[in-house]
Amino acid sequence: MAVSVWRQVLTLPVIVIAMGYFVDIYDLILFGVVRVESLGELGLNKEEITSWGTIILNAQMAGMLIGGILWGILGDKKGRLSVLFASIVLYSAANFLNAFVTNVEQYALLRFIAGVGLAGELGAGVTLVAEILPKELRGYGVMSIAAFGVLGVVAANIVAEHFAWRNAYIIGGVLGFLLLILRFRVKESAIFEHHVSDDVKRGHFFSLFSKKKLLSKYIKAIVIGMPLWYVVGVLVMFSPEFATALSIQGEVSAGTALMYCYIGLSIGDLASGYLSQKMRSRKGAYIIFMVLSLASVVSYFMLSGATASSFYTCVFFLGVFCGYWALFITMAAEQFGTNIRATVATTVPNFVRGSVVPITSSFMLLKESMGALGSAAIVGAVTFSIAFIALYFTRETFHEDLDYIEA
Repeated sequence: MAVSVWRQVLTLPVIVIAMGYFVDIYDLILFGVVRVESLGELGLNKEEITSWGTIILNAQMAGMLIGGILWGILGDKKGRLSVLFASIVLYSAANFLNAFVTNVEQYALLRFIAGVGLAGELGAGVTLVAEILPKELRGYGVMSIAAFGVLGVVAANIVAEHFAWRNAYIIGGVLGFLLLILRFRVKESAIFEHHVSDDVKRGHFFSLFSKKKLLSKYIKAIVIGMPLWYVVGVLVMFSPEFATALSIQGEVSAGTALMYCYIGLSIGDLASGYLSQKMRSRKGAYIIFMVLSLASVVSYFMLSGATASSFYTCVFFLGVFCGYWALFITMAAEQFGTNIRATVATTVPNFVRGSVVPITSSFMLLKESMGALGSAAIVGAVTFSIAFIALYFTRETFHEDLDYIEA
């Protein structure tokens, strides 16, 4: 990409939103990284660490699902910046206070509050960038945000290795508040302001379910992203169990696997976004990466007897070819009018994250009778099949003018 194009893309809003997503991902993944250490210090035994760890993770996910709806509606009613300010204040405060918890009940409550705040960051940021950049460049903008943002996982792992878990939470909170200062220099979307006086319902979440055309687009926007979280939520999250089932030589850590996967995701986000721009097609690039993602999943199941380093290499490529998260959010935002765009762009990724619950539940249910590999293969086949069907019926949006409203 030419230097002049980079100058047009890497504007202050894009840079600030990319930094915000970095902090967002750092805070989102941090509990998973410090779960054992933090709950152990709070006096829990091994079984309680597992049970309460699940409860706290579910509390964070519940917060994100609720927050996704609330922030999306607010973003369409009051503006994209209102969400970018309010959400970062909420999750930064919650993460800072996490450093001072004395029991698991406080921990769960604060992770729920943090989840509500974290839900608003990406959707509002993507919506703002999609509306302020020229249509031929907005893919580059979202690509840059996602590629830099997912490196927050790497930062969370590094910080957790060198600092006590309470200090890791403090660092996350402080980073958020420092970033808040930069956000005062970011301006609201001109497209949003252009339609702010229109006599039209804004952020009407339930209109997505009351109108057949909108519901169809909305469901397809969610379903095409589910394979990504099948890969992360099953194949990578349960990597130690799969390593055992595949007779991998050497020890495999879920934390290390997640780090390699997210490094791959960062590279993939850059690659898929760049390919989309060069092809001048969102859908074409998405199909290519979905096919490569499926191929990498098949390769994962063929690792029987491999070394741990080969396993991690495969996990890295799982991340690379699942690196269409930015493309996925861009397509969702481009499918809808400005009066409902922030609602969609904020709720869709959180509902996709929420799909981890039925996906992992199905995996665990089938695991008892079919084993880890058989169960994961069936769940993966169903997830990818549904996504490919939804993608086939999804319209191309690369050349879409976003300055319109949904009737």
